[in-house]
Amino acid sequence: MRRSSMAILLLGFLFGCAGGQVRPTLGEDTRIPPGKIEGNKFIGTRYPFAFSVPLHWTVTTDFPDFMETLGYERPLPTDKEQTEAYAFNPETRTNIQFDVTPAGPKATFNQEKIQSLVNAGTDSLKSELAEEHGKNIIDLEIGPTEPASLKGVPFAAKKHVSYTLGGVRREQGWVYGFAEPYQIFILYMVLGKEGSSDREDIRKTIDSFGIVAPSGEK
Repeated sequence: MRRSSMAILLLGFLFGCAGGQVRPTLGEDTRIPPGKIEGNKFIGTRYPFAFSVPLHWTVTTDFPDFMETLGYERPLPTDKEQTEAYAFNPETRTNIQFDVTPAGPKATFNQEKIQSLVNAGTDSLKSELAEEHGKNIIDLEIGPTEPASLKGVPFAAKKHVSYTLGGVRREQGWVYGFAEPYQIFILYMVLGKEGSSDREDIRKTIDSFGIVAPSGEK
């Protein structure tokens, strides 16, 4: 799923809910560094979240060059929203990205809304695949929409699709969640390779994600 598609979904979160103001208007200050990397762990600075990856993976705050060849759009310095962290297996190029951003002042959330938005992501991805690859996409399978468990996140859901492109089996998945006042977007791609533990590594990485209390709070 391109970052532009995620932005469309994000706008649904920001502006798709009518009603009175439920939180102050917040914006993303990209002058604040995304976070720091300590070994195989990322600790957010711009937003209070953390996650860890397997020791043979790489964590970075910079867009990995190879992701353009997989269909992802390189972010621009002028983008108002910036992905905070990327992680990937250097050998297989299986990857995951974490994006946290403030919710709009009038947006309200519950599990049903989160799961509805996750479903909307399916049509967006299918349209992209058809536009970019046409009949080269074969054996497209759509996984179920399911609740997701993220530490410190009361509402979250997940979904994935699998397909074959150029003889390689791919799985693209997304997890969306909300923890006041933040929206959480996790996007991943698993590239099929015989004997690879990438799917399990992705699962462990997502399981490690959590919203953490700012320093000095409990």
